[in-house]
Amino acid sequence: MVILGIDPGSITTGYAFLDVDGTDFRVLQYGVVHAGASDALENRLLKIVTELETLIDKFHPQALAMEGVFFAKNAKSALVLGHIRGAILVACRRRGMTFDEYPPRLVKQAVTGDGAASKEQVANMVFARLGIEPGDLPLDASDALAIALTHATPSPIAVALGGKRSATRKKKKASVQQWKALIEKMGGTVQ
Repeated sequence: MVILGIDPGSITTGYAFLDVDGTDFRVLQYGVVHAGASDALENRLLKIVTELETLIDKFHPQALAMEGVFFAKNAKSALVLGHIRGAILVACRRRGMTFDEYPPRLVKQAVTGDGAASKEQVANMVFARLGIEPGDLPLDASDALAIALTHATPSPIAVALGGKRSATRKKKKASVQQWKALIEKMGGTVQ
């Protein structure tokens, strides 16, 4: 299975194509798509989606894994990011790809073991796990690799809490019983 990992951004969008065969991973390509900061939103959307579509048609991924929405302090930035995410999602769904999203903290936890890890720590761990030589790579690209890797190897916590959310499945909230079971499974006690 080929997974497309995306770290969406309105100016720089990171992408990574990861071929997964059981526990074997092969990085097909990774990088960033840059859109001009002074360009109109519709032109940035067009540039990002057009370049990604060319790559998608080259590698034919079956799954899209994207960084989940976070609550930004700036509503305008959040809205712009929503446009970017939506345009990417439409392009991928048109090609029959499944969709899952992962919160940044869960990706950091899955890749480094620390949900508060820095972007540099995530990059170093991704490079080590995938056997990639570190270089002058934008952190958006290493984040996209981390997202694809998280999708390929979901953490037990993500599975227990239903951390993945697919556009093809209804979103389920964790019940009190699921939270209690998870806490007990991790050695905690519930009153």
